[in-house]
This record gives sequence, C-alpha cells and structure tokens, in this order.
Amino acid sequence: MTDPQIAIVMLGLFIFMVMLGFPIAFTLIAMGLGFGYYAYYDPLRMQTVFDNRIFDLFVQNTFSVMSNDVLVAVPLFLFMGYVVERANIVNRLFFSIQLAARNLPGSMAVAALVTCSVFATATGIIGAVVTLMGMLALPAMLKAGYEHKFATGVICAGGCLGILIPPSIMLIVYSAIAEISPLRLYAAAMFPGLLLAGLYMVYVIGRASFNPSLAPKPREEDVPALSRILWELLTSFIPLAVLILSVLGAILMGLATPAEAAGVGAFGGLLLATLYRSLTWVRLKEAVFLTAKTSAMVCWLFVGSWTFASVFSYLGGHDLVKDWVLAMDIGTVGFLILAQAIIFFLGWPLEWTEIIIIFVPIFLPMLETFNVNPLFFGILVALNLQTSFLTPPMAMAAYYLKGVAPPYIQLMEIFRGIMPYLLIVIFAMVMLYNFPQIALWLPDYLFGKVPS
Repeated sequence: MTDPQIAIVMLGLFIFMVMLGFPIAFTLIAMGLGFGYYAYYDPLRMQTVFDNRIFDLFVQNTFSVMSNDVLVAVPLFLFMGYVVERANIVNRLFFSIQLAARNLPGSMAVAALVTCSVFATATGIIGAVVTLMGMLALPAMLKAGYEHKFATGVICAGGCLGILIPPSIMLIVYSAIAEISPLRLYAAAMFPGLLLAGLYMVYVIGRASFNPSLAPKPREEDVPALSRILWELLTSFIPLAVLILSVLGAILMGLATPAEAAGVGAFGGLLLATLYRSLTWVRLKEAVFLTAKTSAMVCWLFVGSWTFASVFSYLGGHDLVKDWVLAMDIGTVGFLILAQAIIFFLGWPLEWTEIIIIFVPIFLPMLETFNVNPLFFGILVALNLQTSFLTPPMAMAAYYLKGVAPPYIQLMEIFRGIMPYLLIVIFAMVMLYNFPQIALWLPDYLFGKVPS
C-alpha cells in the first residue's frame, strides 16, 4: 500500500473506533502515535524503540496547546456557564421571560427559546443547556398541555444554539484551527445566530397561532400581577443580560481579548450567584470540577487532533483528498455544497468536536483555491453543525432530553419534533449563502475589510 492509501485507512479506522464507543481524544492520540511511528520510522538508521520523531511531535503539540493564548478563554467561559447553571440563575430567567411573553402564542416555547439563546451565550455547552431546559421548561410545558413533539423539539433546537451564538466554544476551536481572529469570528456569528433563533421563534409563534391546541395559552388566574412581572424581569433577566452583553461587547469592540472578557464573565457569574444567595460551597466545587473536566477534554482533543492531522498530512492524506476534489472540477458552489454535505452526513455518527477538529482541516487548505472566505466558511460550518445534534439516529440533543424527560415521552416523538428545525437550519444556510453579508458585514464594519 502507498502512504496516501495508508492515510485513508487511518481515517477510516478512526471513524470505526469512535463509532464503537472509544474515547475520541485518546483514540486520536493512539492513531496518531501508531501510524506516526510507521510514517517516521527510518529502517536505514539504528533506532531504539523510542527514537522516533512522532514522540517529539507529540510533545511539541502538547506544549503548543498549553501555550495557546486563544484557548485560555475556554475554561473561563466554561466556568461562567457552569456557575450560572449550578446557581439556578437560569430557573429565574425562564420564569421571568415566560411571564413577559405570556400574551404570545406558544409563550412557554418562546420563553424556552429565549432562555436557551441567553444561556447559550453564557456557556455554549449543548448537553448542559438541553438537560437543564429539559428539567426546567419541559415539565412546565407538559403541565400546560403542550403537545409532546412541539415541546421537545423546541428544547432540542434551542439547546443547540450554543454552537453558533458567541461565545461558542466551537468558534474558539475553529479560530485556533483556521488561524483566524476569534474577534472577527465572533462578530461574524452574531447575526446568523440571531437569525436562526429568530426563525425558530417565527416558526413556533406561527404554528401555535394556526393550531392553538399545540400550545394552550396560560389561564388568566395563573398570570401574576404586572408589578411582579416587572420585578422578575428587573432581578433575573436584566442582570444576566447586562453581564453577557458586557462580555460580548468588550470582545467585539476590541476592548478586551476573549480570554480577558471571559475572566470578567467568570467573575460576574460568581458575583450574580452571590447576590442571588444561591452560590454554595458544594455548587462552587461542582462548577470547578466540571470546568476542569471539560477543559481537559478540549485540550486533549487538540493534542490528539493536531498529532493525527500532522501524520495524516505527512502520509499524503490531505493532498489525496484535495486532488480528488479538484479533479471533480466543481467550482466554488459545488465545493461548498460538497463540503457541507459531507459535514452534514458526518453529523449522524459523530459530534461537532470530531468534525471540527479532524474533518474541517481537510477542507481549509482548499478555501484559497476556491476563493472562499474562511470566516464565511466557518459560519456555514457552525450552522451546519446544529444538525450534528439534531439528526437521527445519533441526535445527541434528543438523547440528552430523553435522559431527563418523563418516561412516557418516547424517543421517536422527540425525533419527529426535531424535524422542522432541521429544515429551518438548512433554510438559514441557503439564506447565508445567498446573502453572505449576514455574516461578513459586522466584522468588516468593526475591524475593517481584510485585503484580498
């Protein structure tokens, strides 16, 4: 077998091992070290067992991850989100928005989407958002008589917005891989994120208007006085909104780096939890533990993926894929459709971490050839990756929700409830392709156009 053929075997074996359930980060490391040992082995030299360049490469990649300034923001944003979650601030947020939206059709579903959007900006952790909203909003909607499919679909779709809405962990990872400014990427994601959340809300309100039995309106006796509604908004929604807008505003206006803004956000989350008297020592320890656990996972994913990608490229895998794509003579439109279709189908068996760290770098070297803006491509990918959590049979958002939903909620009901939102995501991608300034206007306005 030739080296490029071995690279393809390496890639196929990785997918097979992940689908068997092996840990992703350590599978990447094992594949990188194993195939790298073969790739760098020189039979003409008198080598000892550990006298192989793959071990030097692995150490260098580990050091590069530890010293990467962009990745410093990851644990800080994670800590902010986990503190907000553990301190029950989201409970108050959902209740206040629910009261404010009481006159809208599907008011609880709208409140769930708004809460998911706000919470997504605080954490970006899909499992945490879907699970928490499944415990918080789903019982309230079911008690109010909401249709099962309607209620579960809203939570799954809203919970995945954290992939796209800044400060998304996925965007930080993409910026590090693509070597582009995280500030520009955050700015590029703002309007597409709001667009997708807005389309979800239009669908929810429209469908509830045409079929009120899906989402019954609250009874008059259940609606509190206006003074209480204003008080709940003042004490719950506004403080968290101010914190999040301050963090994102500091980043987008260039007043702070993502790491610095994340540090302010983490401190602000602690301050809010303290003011609400909901921060206990046990909850603080849980937030620190979860932050360390998730940060370690992200960092080891980087170490493994960079090692894997280096060996894959050294064996000629990237060149083989690039030559195959160029030989198709498909042009820019065809390249974007092909890349997004591959990412869409990879979303069935894989999560966004494997896709963004392993497969997206295969396409990045081709962007210049097809004259595709890496910012624009990154936002398309972020939109597409919504589907990795929403596409059966491996729709992880559905499994997260099923884990906390009442036993009588069937998994197939959740799958059917998700389907309209998959179509909305695809519609949003079509809109973004036809009107790329949805993503590119804000970074160009704030930071100036990048010379072509």
